[in-house]
Amino acid sequence: MYLAACRAGPQTASELARLSAVSRVEAYRQIKQLAAAGLLRPTGGRPQRFAALPLDELLDRWIRHASDHVRRLEQGRTKILTDWEDARTEFDDRDPRKFAVLEGRETIHRFLLKRIGTAEQRVLLTASGVSLPSVIDAGTDRALREAQARGVKVRIVTEVFPQNLVDAKHLASFADLRHSAGPVMNRSVVIDRTGALVYVSGESGFGRSGEEQVALWSSAPMFVQLARDYHRRLWTPGERADARFVDLENPTSAVIPVVQGNETEPFQRLKEIAKLGMRATGVREFHFRLPELIETIARQLGRQIAEEVEGETPEAVGRSLSAYYETHTMGHLKVVRDRPLTLQVTGCFACTSDSPEIGRVMCPQLMRTVLETRLGQRWEVSKPDPTKHASRGCLFTATPA
Repeated sequence: MYLAACRAGPQTASELARLSAVSRVEAYRQIKQLAAAGLLRPTGGRPQRFAALPLDELLDRWIRHASDHVRRLEQGRTKILTDWEDARTEFDDRDPRKFAVLEGRETIHRFLLKRIGTAEQRVLLTASGVSLPSVIDAGTDRALREAQARGVKVRIVTEVFPQNLVDAKHLASFADLRHSAGPVMNRSVVIDRTGALVYVSGESGFGRSGEEQVALWSSAPMFVQLARDYHRRLWTPGERADARFVDLENPTSAVIPVVQGNETEPFQRLKEIAKLGMRATGVREFHFRLPELIETIARQLGRQIAEEVEGETPEAVGRSLSAYYETHTMGHLKVVRDRPLTLQVTGCFACTSDSPEIGRVMCPQLMRTVLETRLGQRWEVSKPDPTKHASRGCLFTATPA
């Protein structure tokens, strides 16, 4: 009937029935179907005639429909592959191996969002300050906010610096956030007590780019407990977010950097500041507390040394520190006792009769900072009598605070 209309031009229903050898009743039914499909178009007038859709338009329509079908197939292909990847990396709690290796940023991201979505009690996130922006860029912040809205406690321990202050404030708006007192070396997420995700490579780790990431998920009790302990070691001595924000936005002290090779410049600046104060107030002398200055220097040195030594226990840190002293010609340090951790320093090049503050003030603070930075809890280090260093060296006893 459509072909008859194409050949003969606009025709009435009776003429189309005659030309196509179809009964009039059947012709009306088919004309109705063809008109609904757009292949026949009523032209108006009496009697009403029906014109066929031009063949080129029909072919264009068919090509468009075929293209739409191909696009739907392509979309279906993408969904099937995505579902397959999700199923392939989905962790089965009944799996006796209890471990799953996740490769690629997107795979890790999808897996993590699903796990946070199933959290019921608590999510513990440990992330370095460098990787903090990626937590937000990947959308993990939205999943954490939704979990918090469900009543899940969200705790984040990270490093808050001026560079990531905005991101830290965003996370602190819905999560309990703390600034770590020491460097965050590992990135991990603990979901309730059921599993933990630990990044094997991070933003500045293995791989040529941030896309080449690998993470390990496990429900093994020991693995989960180790991740929880690591978070707690950083969380307990950490600084509350609101206090950290105040320190960064309203610093109580200024920093005068001392750079090797230009040591005289900061002290010259200090001299100029003192002279300015004298001229403005009439004060004739200033008194600086040397122990406070020494402790400030010792804390900076301790944090730097902590990045170069190893160990996850006091004894291991002590032995690694001993090797550091030897390689940096700082003297001889040995572990006398493991419990309580007792360290003996002999032959220290800096501890002389002219500078007893080195052994009495600097060394204890330096060792304390190394232990706190590496182990994530507060420590007390005894102050020895530096006048006896020539006979038996200086003994330092370190105990958890």
